[in-house]
Amino acid sequence: MLESANGKDEGATKPSNPKDIIGTRKAPLCVVPPVEVFITESSLEGALKYGRYNWRMCGVRASIYYAACKRHLLKWWNGQDRDPLTRVRHLSSALNCIVIMLDAEVFGMLEDDRPPCPDPDAYAKLIDQMEERVAHLKELFAEHKPYQYTIADTNADTKNPSAGAESQGS
Repeated sequence: MLESANGKDEGATKPSNPKDIIGTRKAPLCVVPPVEVFITESSLEGALKYGRYNWRMCGVRASIYYAACKRHLLKWWNGQDRDPLTRVRHLSSALNCIVIMLDAEVFGMLEDDRPPCPDPDAYAKLIDQMEERVAHLKELFAEHKPYQYTIADTNADTKNPSAGAESQGS
């Protein structure tokens, strides 16, 4: 018996079904969370404001959608989960910005107005090099145990549960 119900078959095929053999060679869309559910509200907001699939007909500039994505992520990162007016999740809107850029790119409707970049790998290398610096800083301050604040501390009765001489910098 094949244990495919819980994923233990790791892509094995069911010998009695020739469709399995062909199906296992296709893009495994079953491993992707149902993104449609997450972006439905932001997609509807966009359709009502700008028209369905407007980006496929009019095109979009990468800079506009990149900036919009960053704005939504920054709002979410700083504690605002939903737009106060539309009540649409900021993460949904950020994800939708990326999906629209990808869709526009597929149909040749994405205007790539990213800044000039003489070395496309420069920032990737810089980011990768940061691993060594991060490791150095973590080792250097390994003995320090400061309280690390999170969004949960925003409305807490006590702003620093470990308040004491050590955490106050004394």
